[in-house]
Amino acid sequence: MIKKHLTEQTAIFISLTKWLVLSSFVGILIGAIVTLFLKIIQYGEHYQAQLPFPYYFTLPVALVFVVWLVRTFAPSAEGHGTEKVIEAVHKRHGKMDVKVVPIKLIATVITILSGGSVGKEGPAGQIGAASASFVSDILHFSDKDRKKLVICGISAGFSAVFGTPIAGAIFGVEVLIIGVILYDVLLPSFIAGFAAFTTAQFLGIDYTYFDYHSYRTMALDIPLIFKVIAAGLFFGLVSDLMITAMNQIHKGIAKIKLNRYLRSFLIGLLLVAIGYFVGERYLGLGMETIKDTLNPDPYFAKDLPWYAFLLKILTTSLTLSGGGSGGVITPIFFVGATSGHTFGAWFDPEHIALFSALGFISVLSGATNTPIAATIMAVELFGIEIAHYAAISAVISFLATGHRSIFPSQILAMKKSEILEVKIGDEIEKAQVDIPPHNLTRFQRIRRRILRKKRALKKQP
Repeated sequence: MIKKHLTEQTAIFISLTKWLVLSSFVGILIGAIVTLFLKIIQYGEHYQAQLPFPYYFTLPVALVFVVWLVRTFAPSAEGHGTEKVIEAVHKRHGKMDVKVVPIKLIATVITILSGGSVGKEGPAGQIGAASASFVSDILHFSDKDRKKLVICGISAGFSAVFGTPIAGAIFGVEVLIIGVILYDVLLPSFIAGFAAFTTAQFLGIDYTYFDYHSYRTMALDIPLIFKVIAAGLFFGLVSDLMITAMNQIHKGIAKIKLNRYLRSFLIGLLLVAIGYFVGERYLGLGMETIKDTLNPDPYFAKDLPWYAFLLKILTTSLTLSGGGSGGVITPIFFVGATSGHTFGAWFDPEHIALFSALGFISVLSGATNTPIAATIMAVELFGIEIAHYAAISAVISFLATGHRSIFPSQILAMKKSEILEVKIGDEIEKAQVDIPPHNLTRFQRIRRRILRKKRALKKQP
């Protein structure tokens, strides 16, 4: 018995040591690469203002060049990054082309600096995953170990960009399968995420955090809780809208029978027109607008229109459909923060910054099906004081979005309502959602009852 126990503990110790070393190395490596990526973007943004014309005027040519670059050298670098990583993990045991690293970095930098409405988190995750896959190939890892190290790479990439090592690590694990967290990868992902985050900090990356300490002494506020519940439902609808709009716009543009380079150029011209006539805040990363909505002083976001989140959904959809390279997480943050600002302005101006913060993490939760990572991110970015509100809003948004995702390759491992009949185990884009006959009959009875009451009310004098 003692011998068996010692054997078990020795095996666990060897495994822990192995993954401590591997995940630390991969985290440091990816932290350095992501730092280079972020520094190039910062350097480019610094010199944008020195152009003799608005920087986004370069967008039509930039989109054409990015399409050529990606198609020529690394076709798997196309799109918004995270989706390709999820696909590689589920279908190829994490096997990825190392050429994705330089091509994705260059293509994303060009897209962002020319005004494309994309983010940097997805590319960082893809760069991290491809780097980890390359390390696995060098070390001749098995498919199982490569897949595990690639997941660590995803977490490291997200952690280094988010500036939230715990949420970044959880996101990399939670985003793969809806309703399941891979516990065997949890520790390596935490270590890789923390190593990447500290490496990026050591190399000079500064992160922005928001202290919502004003809520620390807030007494139990029942009306506010009900508003947070309503906001969660609203953010679920916004998430659903973003997923649907991006999907339909992409399909619609793909059906246009034009040369792909000409099509990209024309979409670039349309984005230039939006930037020129509507406002350049809807192009690029949009970080200043996000910061303005999260500022407790309402002065900073006083000129923000209520429909800002709709315009951001449009520009992001057009950029990616036009061949731009970049992620969707930063646009999701923009859509979430601005829709939260709109909700707060309509229903609770006193807590408008709180609802912007809740939108920031709740639309992420709904659009990517990651409620746990979103809740932890709220704590890391905004402080423990809003954790309970964030948890309520994020989970409601996750459920209200339904069985759909901004990442169609996510595997569905749960159903979001006991009333529905959902096929489990497929990619979410193939999810078959139906109402069982017995529940359908119940809905029909309720509908008839409502109609009878309406007729009775009409007959009353």
